Amino acid sequence: MKQVVQNYKSGELALLDVPVPGCKPGGVLVRSTYSLISTGTELMKVSEAGMSMLGKARSRPDQVAKVMQSVATNGVPATYRKVMGKLDSYTPLGYSLCGVVEQVGAGIDDVKAGDLVACAGNEHALHAELNWVPKNLYTPVPDGLAPRHAAFGTVGSIALQGVRQGEPQLGDVALVIGLGLIGQLVVQLLAASGVRVVGVDPDPVRCELAERLGAAACGDPSSAAVEAAVAELTGGLGVDQVYLAAGGGSNQPVELAARLCRDRGRVVDIGKCRLDLPWNAYYEKELDVRFSRSYGPGRYDPEYELEGRDYPIGYVRWTERRNLACFLDLLARGRVDVEPLVSHIADFDDAVETYQSLKNGDLKAVAVLFEYPEQTVAAKAPAVAVPAVNVKPSPARAAKTPVRLAFVGAGNYATSMLLPHLAQRDGVELSTVVTTTALSAANAQRKFGFAEATTDLDAVLGDKSIDAVFVVTRHSSHAELTRRALLAGKTVFVEKPLALTEDELAGVLAAVEESGNDRLQVGFNRRFAPLLREARERFGARTGPASLRYLVNAGRLQHGSWYLQQGSEGSRFTGEGGHFIDTASWLLDADPVSVYAVATSGNEDLQVVLRYPDGSTATISYVTTGPAGFPKETLDLVADGRALRLDDFVRASVYGRKRWVSSRLPKARDKGQNAELAAFVKAVRTGGPMPVPLQSLVATTAATLAVQAGLAAGAPVTLAGAR
Repeated sequence: MKQVVQNYKSGELALLDVPVPGCKPGGVLVRSTYSLISTGTELMKVSEAGMSMLGKARSRPDQVAKVMQSVATNGVPATYRKVMGKLDSYTPLGYSLCGVVEQVGAGIDDVKAGDLVACAGNEHALHAELNWVPKNLYTPVPDGLAPRHAAFGTVGSIALQGVRQGEPQLGDVALVIGLGLIGQLVVQLLAASGVRVVGVDPDPVRCELAERLGAAACGDPSSAAVEAAVAELTGGLGVDQVYLAAGGGSNQPVELAARLCRDRGRVVDIGKCRLDLPWNAYYEKELDVRFSRSYGPGRYDPEYELEGRDYPIGYVRWTERRNLACFLDLLARGRVDVEPLVSHIADFDDAVETYQSLKNGDLKAVAVLFEYPEQTVAAKAPAVAVPAVNVKPSPARAAKTPVRLAFVGAGNYATSMLLPHLAQRDGVELSTVVTTTALSAANAQRKFGFAEATTDLDAVLGDKSIDAVFVVTRHSSHAELTRRALLAGKTVFVEKPLALTEDELAGVLAAVEESGNDRLQVGFNRRFAPLLREARERFGARTGPASLRYLVNAGRLQHGSWYLQQGSEGSRFTGEGGHFIDTASWLLDADPVSVYAVATSGNEDLQVVLRYPDGSTATISYVTTGPAGFPKETLDLVADGRALRLDDFVRASVYGRKRWVSSRLPKARDKGQNAELAAFVKAVRTGGPMPVPLQSLVATTAATLAVQAGLAAGAPVTLAGAR
């Protein structure tokens, strides 16, 4: 299928061929009929992409701050790879469309194939022929409403939520600053609510349009006509609400709002304009400044948007989805008219040229729609089913035969820490990349040279020419994907964690027993880090028990991180803690026999004590409340009158009869991914032993899971022998 994309590094716009997205549970696959270009938000993104690197940095200081924090934590080389990987990738455009349901996922019963729906979301309602849309981001289109009008649903919801934040009442007077697409809709919504509206925009054509759609008066922000109209309508008292629907770097809108608003009036920011509030003006009138967050309650909440958990109507009357349905109802009943806003309808095949015309100013428009070609035969999205038969493990390969790899998942970690090491490795062929979102597969194919990109997992598991499968998806899918790949006879590399529950771990082991295929590696990369391996060698063999202390300054997670979705993705330590347990067990050359865990209030900071067969202990302090500038990982191992210290994979030292300190020259943090992948590829190519014994992988996973059990019980947990 085709999708509009942009490369944020080069500014290139393209109509790209990408795989058809799969129809996941909890949503529907929608074939687009019309999608709407947001001439404000999208063109701002297009313009930013055309800036120099310095210009991009100036326009997004929030992202610059994140980069600097990543440099402090991960070092310059790793951060550079990550940032360049993100910049030099195709990103999607679009967030408002109308289309026909083509396939219904499990758990959906409010629509069926063939129904017309309006869809929202900058990750789901894209300018693409097909989109997978979760339940709370679509709503059925009322009978009789034209599809091209229903495509305005998302931007209409943005305008509607802004009006709700202003709390207008019958007889109020409102000022709308900025008469672009959102502003025009705000004018109509206010007029439909019995509010008299004054509009402000430097474009006389837009002012005239707003007056035709219900505004009492409109004018240029610098003209006396606007102030005169406000004075006449309010008796000189000022407007009850001001709606900021303008963009740009001028502070004029907020200054004008203060001048024309009444005492204790409300100022609602809907657009993205400069907000240097003049303190005296806002203080003297005690103005109430409010923000309108996109489509309404539920926005940016993954449990609402992705998992379909609705808010009870008794507590949250107007959510994203209810706003979307409300706006479509207003359209269907003729209370809002979007036809006068349609400046141009372009064929979807002409998408790139349309964006260029808008960017260059050749096409002056309030709203532009893409019209998609009609489909006479509905295409079927790939189904996901467990293979019916087991496949025996592949025999050992000849040493010169290229190893063919498939990736399931192509997120940030895969594209910044794994694939760069594999793409140029001799004897490796990147065969297929599988993702649930079409564009991420296409990006990985373009950047790393995969032969194929698809959303069809069954095809990969059934391809006998593929030797190994990398599972680099979200934590909740690791165990099931690993189990299926093992049953298909593939060698498997799965990122940590292997499993989130004991049942999931048992399922993986059952697949090993059923298939006889134990060719499994979990991404515990730190034991492969060159600096740590050298320090361990210099420390030498020990005779007595050891004490190990591992401080992990994990830091706070950003709001919205999927790591916070503990209900579906497990606790943060369950997801990451295996790294540190594996490192401790490797240094102590044994598997733990018991786990004791305690936590601060709220389980933010953990202390995990591991006991080993020879009496050795390892204490892992996993803290989230430490300072951002402090190293992430520091480790001390003491035994037999010797000590080993690791400082965040930058410096290491060993104290004993002789003292050894690693080079003081600045080095990048090498946490072992390259060496780990080299060992894995060698094992696949030669058929030799896996880099880490299965027993160790299982013991580490069991110990990680035991932490949560120990916290719940408040007592040590004994680890039974793993199969």
